[in-house]
Amino acid sequence: MKRNLPRLNRRAFLAGTGLCLIGTAAQAQMKVADLRGSIDSADLGLLPNAVDDQSAQFQNAVNRAVERGRALFLPAGTYPVSNLRLPSGTLIVGVPGRTRLVYQGGGGQLLRAEGVSNIGLTGITFDGANRAIGDFTEGLLHFIGVRTLELDNCEIAGSSKMGVVLDRCSGRVENCRISGAAEAGLRSNEAVGLRITGNTVSDCANGGIWVHRWRDGEDGTIVSGNRVERIGARYGGTGQFGNGINVFRAHGVMVSNNRIADCAFSAIRSNTGSNVQIIGNSCLRSGETGIYSEFAFQGAVISNNIVDGATTGISIANFMDGGRLSVCSGNLVRNIKEDGPYPPEVAGFGIGISAEADTALTGNVIEGAPKFGMMLGWGPYMRNISAAQNVIRDCGTGIAVTVVDGSGPAVITGNIVQGSKNGAIRGYRWLERTTGELNGASEFSNLTVEGNQIAA
Repeated sequence: MKRNLPRLNRRAFLAGTGLCLIGTAAQAQMKVADLRGSIDSADLGLLPNAVDDQSAQFQNAVNRAVERGRALFLPAGTYPVSNLRLPSGTLIVGVPGRTRLVYQGGGGQLLRAEGVSNIGLTGITFDGANRAIGDFTEGLLHFIGVRTLELDNCEIAGSSKMGVVLDRCSGRVENCRISGAAEAGLRSNEAVGLRITGNTVSDCANGGIWVHRWRDGEDGTIVSGNRVERIGARYGGTGQFGNGINVFRAHGVMVSNNRIADCAFSAIRSNTGSNVQIIGNSCLRSGETGIYSEFAFQGAVISNNIVDGATTGISIANFMDGGRLSVCSGNLVRNIKEDGPYPPEVAGFGIGISAEADTALTGNVIEGAPKFGMMLGWGPYMRNISAAQNVIRDCGTGIAVTVVDGSGPAVITGNIVQGSKNGAIRGYRWLERTTGELNGASEFSNLTVEGNQIAA
């Protein structure tokens, strides 16, 4: 049935367009109004593009603006400064991409805030110029015990140590670009309500985003929607460095919807991080394990991630040290390789997904793991593993399950295993294959293997 739709005449179109333009103008006016109460730094004697060091003038301008309860506006240009200190209530606004604070070196740092609250930095480029930073600090920008820090739409580049260091801070780091740090791009220690979202961290020599604690404890940091790319491992090792997002001793951390590519070791590595959630991330071309939950953790959800390119796709490990209790579901793991960044240890490389204790492995798809599609347990370290409804194809051995004396229960059911060169479901004593195909009645009372579809 044909409906009579209203016709849009020229007058109505122009009226609607006018309303849109009025709305756009109103938004722009509101943004200008946000700065109307600010103080232009030039009015306080701080001029852009000065040749000489402007640290004293800059510090004075910050202090005067805070005393008056006003924001400090920095016009476009370069400001050569060092060793700035931010008092409570500091709000500094620059012109994104054009307001540049350039560190002058001398063994200090660019900026510090300690034991203060309500710090806001927006639209500023902080350039470390790769100059030496003092031994008393670990980063170009260092925030200690800051309540409600807001670092928004800023750029931090060229630090000879870490880019941004946050110790016991709350607030957010959002929409920032951090690059060229000689160590990690951003490190948080013992956060007290922190959000790290929408940032780009790239070309850092030792790490991307670190969420750490000095001692085990609840942390609750949210790391979401970031791009982390080209992260090196300057200090070498076997995974302490070279990770895109690294969680260490921090519990209750959420790592979601990040895109992480070309890291020397792991895209996401959680060490002793209980109740960690690693969900919906894209992990590309990792030099070692794509996603790691390891050592003394209790509780990990690793779901709906893509791991494309790694030596092990996902590892849930170290039951010997208390690592246990996880859900690994809905992940896509592919293009796994056997060549790692150091000589192979323990089970070696070339594994799609490995797990040891109290873990449900459900609905994962694994393709192209040259050693094992799935590895269940290691030696006697296996307990309560359920591997169900997974699709595994073109792997060396489809599912390798430990049959060492003392290993605990495992159920392997409802999986599809296709194109495995060395067997679909086999029992192993460490790396020695010791059984034929396991699919049906088993001589091992702790194993239930049934209902799997095996195809050539």
